[in-house]
Formats: sequence, structure tokens, C-alpha cells
Amino acid sequence: MRAARLIRMVLLLQSRDVMTAAELARELEVSERTVARDALSLSEAGIPVYADRGRTGGYRLIGGYRTRLTGLGRDEAAALFLSGLPGALREMGLQDAASAARLKVSAALVPALSDASESAAQRFHLDAPGWYQEPSTPPLLPVLARAVWSDRCVRAVYRRRDGDVERELEPYGLVLKAGVWYLCARADGTPRVYRIDRFVSAEAAGEGFDRDEDFDLPSFWSERAESFARSLLRSEVVVRVTGDGARRLPHVTDRAAAEEALAAAGPPDAGGRVTLTLPVESPEVAYTQLLSLGPEVEVLGPPELRERFVRAAAGLRDLYG
Repeated sequence: MRAARLIRMVLLLQSRDVMTAAELARELEVSERTVARDALSLSEAGIPVYADRGRTGGYRLIGGYRTRLTGLGRDEAAALFLSGLPGALREMGLQDAASAARLKVSAALVPALSDASESAAQRFHLDAPGWYQEPSTPPLLPVLARAVWSDRCVRAVYRRRDGDVERELEPYGLVLKAGVWYLCARADGTPRVYRIDRFVSAEAAGEGFDRDEDFDLPSFWSERAESFARSLLRSEVVVRVTGDGARRLPHVTDRAAAEEALAAAGPPDAGGRVTLTLPVESPEVAYTQLLSLGPEVEVLGPPELRERFVRAAAGLRDLYG
């Protein structure tokens, strides 16, 4: 632990001209007294750490000293490619590895480029969860993340609607979708998708597994996500939309389904409106979605949904006179 901290201290000083004791203490998460002891230890080991005294002083490396301790470990290399996802790194337990990787890269850069990582961090930030959603970290995510990185099998208990089931999984990858974590894994040789917050327990098994080299995580997720979205569209409604309603329809319902329905619709009528059959999750969901289009959409069927819109229109007329 202390050895790793000493290396981080050297890399920090190598990437900057000078750092105060307070800055080093904050970066290393120790006290300023510990910083002073570590600086003395480095000096005794032959690393030229020099302390400038006074209010404007600090610690620096003298004589153009450059350490060769810049090789990336496996976890650090993996974390480096995710360095634009600070929240995801923290939730997977890779925050320290990412910090060490950034320091090593910064230490290896020429002085003119030493601020590249800080510059990028101030110009790009990813906030994955949607608005009005409180992100939560599944407690078993770090366990599953370690299994994914090391290609280790996992013994898990997963909660389904019909009860808990035990599974022996080969974890292939993690996906963060709209603030929700998913595990893509093989169970009994079949690739499946699991919501990580539904795992009751998970532990790494002793044995590893051989990854299918043809497995492509982005392609697999894209196919499964599209299939899942289509599986939700179990009902249909018939609507007549204006030109403005047609433009807005893909933004309030399933985009792909709306675009296909509009493409299959016939020519506009004399009033410029088109009639189409739209796949929806349910009449209840369709009511909520289509109501936002106001007079730009007329529901023709099913009859019970049209009647609900008639009542809503009457209520609005009474409310606004």
C-alpha cells in the first residue's frame, strides 16, 4: 500500500512542476505529515525530491528526474479506455486503477502535453442516467466486474418474476444503459442478458472459461436491445396524424416502430393528414404517449381508446371553456 503511494507521489511530481503538501495530501488521501515522511523516504532512496519552504513552497523533483515506472498494468490499461466514464469506473471498483493509469500516461508525456488529461476532463463528461432518476449502484456490480475482467465463471442467484433461480454464468461483458447496469453472459451455452440489480448473490467460481472470440459485445447488445424493444409492442392502434404530428410521433413513441408505420402509410388525405397503424406497448401506454400530441393526432381505434380520448377532449373543453 505504501509502496504504491510512493510511486503515485513520484508520478504526481513528475507530471507537475511543483505541488504543495496540501495538494499532495489531497491527491494521495493522506495527511500532510504523511506527505512529509514519504518525501523524506524518497530522498533517502535516491529520488531527488526537494522541499521548498515557505508560504509559496512545495515539493518538486530536481535535475529533470524522470522515473521509468510508467508501465501500465492490465487493470490500469483497461480502465484507461473508460476514463471518460468516472461514475462507471467508480461503481465497478476501477477508480484507483484509472487514477494510476492517468498518472502514468501523464508522466510519460512531454511537458508541453502534460495537461492533456486535465484539459480533456474539462471538455468532456458523460452523465449516463436519465433526468429525474436517482442512480443507484448494484452492490454486486464490483464482484461481477472483476469476473468479467478476469474471465472467471460466476455462481449466482437471480431473481425472476416466478422466483429465484441458481445459475452458473460465463460473464462476457457489462452494459450501462440509461443508468441501469446489465450483464451479458452465457448460461448453459446460451448468451443471455441479466439486470445486475436483480442478482441476489454472486461469487466468482475457481475456474475460468474460454471466451468465444467471435462474440462482439456491441453487436450482441444492439440485437438484444432491439429485440426486447420490439417484444414490448404487443398492441396496435390506428391513428390519423397531421404533418406536424407525423414529425413528432417518433419522439413520443417507439422511434423505429413509428418510422416504419409512417413509411407504410398511404398518401395524405385532402386535409394533409395520413392514417397509419402503430404498434404500441398497450392501449394504456399509447394513451399517455399520444395525448402529448394534442390535436395533431386523432385516434381511430380501438374503440375503447378512442372513447377515452373523446372523454379527455370533453374534459379539456369544459376546463378551458
